[in-house]
Order: sequence, then structure tokens, then C-alpha cells
Amino acid sequence: MDLVESGSVGGFFALRTSAPESGGGHRPLARLYAGEDGPLHARVDRVAARLGAPERRVGASVAHLGLAARLWSTALGPAALHGRFPALDPAELYWDGTLTSPDDLWWAGSGTRPGTVEELRAAVQEAHLVPFHAALRRDGRISPRLLWGNAGSALAGALRELTRWAHAHDRPEAAARAAELVSGLLDHPDLAGTVRGPRLRRSSCCLYYRCPGAGLCGDCVFDHAPRTGLEGRAPAP
Repeated sequence: MDLVESGSVGGFFALRTSAPESGGGHRPLARLYAGEDGPLHARVDRVAARLGAPERRVGASVAHLGLAARLWSTALGPAALHGRFPALDPAELYWDGTLTSPDDLWWAGSGTRPGTVEELRAAVQEAHLVPFHAALRRDGRISPRLLWGNAGSALAGALRELTRWAHAHDRPEAAARAAELVSGLLDHPDLAGTVRGPRLRRSSCCLYYRCPGAGLCGDCVFDHAPRTGLEGRAPAP
């Protein structure tokens, strides 16, 4: 398993194996999941303020999307490229919500897991996303459907980045393996239907469009920003 190569796919795929020189307030994600919510509250506040979000749940959604993308990417990249990925135990994966990738995460573990759908689901979806979603719901009002929509969108985004890298570096087998893994991961009740079609366009909205000056995300469910309260729902057929 070569974390340097998988990190070269892009910033979201990079995973430090030592604390960043900048220092910071890194804490094991296990502490957040166990109820130490202060760093998450601060992260949501920071994102909401930076975006000028009209309500807190918009900041919570965008903050969630960023960390979900990091978690999927740091697992999917090595799994597709090398057949194994870092174990990413929440007690060994440290996060600082004041920093951006790759400084936001560092992994203090050494164990690896086989790069299978079942292992990826256990390591990311079950060990991280399920308790992360619970922490965000403690932080404020936000729908489970929006959070799982974000998770599906983040996974699809990781696949797009990895596919582009694989084609540029003549690694078609890595692109094929990534597509196979993502297809299997999306075949789960929590993630099924969150993205659709060959472009993997999402079926819910992350709410980003509600921020001043914001447009629509590249995979947004909407063709045009709605004027009414349709947030988090697909438009009626």
C-alpha cells in the first residue's frame, strides 16, 4: 500500500501519517463520536460564517460533505490502487476542524484492511459516517436524507477524481476497480438512490445554493436554483 501514490490523486486523498508541523487541535474522531462535540460545533460555525449561510444547517451540511469526502477518498484511493487501505480506526484517525486537507487528518495507526466493498463499508460507513451523522444531529436540525445524500455525493466525487487520475496515468485497472467498489457501496439501503444515472447526479440537495453568491454544485439535483423551500428534496416529477 503506497499512501504517497494514492495521495497524488488529489488533496482529499492525501493522508498524513504524522502530526502536521503546524500543530493544531487534532483529536481522535472517536472522541467526537463519543460526544465531545465542541470541535464540531466550532467547525460548523466557521463554515457557516465563511459562506454567509442563512441558517446553521447549511454550514453543517457543507462541513459534513467535506469530511465525508476525505473519509471516502483516503480509503477508496488505496483500495483501488493497491487492494488494501488504512484501517482508519476512529481512535487512530485524528481530526482538526480548523485546518484543511491534507492537514486536517492524520492517521496514527499502522493496520490495513483488504480493499473490498464489505471492508470499506465497515471502515467508513459504519465506523465513521453513522456516528458522524449522529453527532451532526446533536449539533442541530438536519435531515438524515440530506446527510446520506452528501455521503453518496462525496463517494461519487471520489470516484470521478480517481477515474480522471487513473486515465491520466494509464491505470485503467484502478479506474475499473474503483467503479466496482463504488457500485457495491452504493448498493446499500442508506446510500441506494442517493446518486443516479451514468453521471451519478445526486437526488437531494446539500443546500449550498442558499448561500449568498453561490451557484449549484456540479452534481446538483436542481437544474436551476429553486425559489421556494425545496431544500434537501428532489423536485416533484
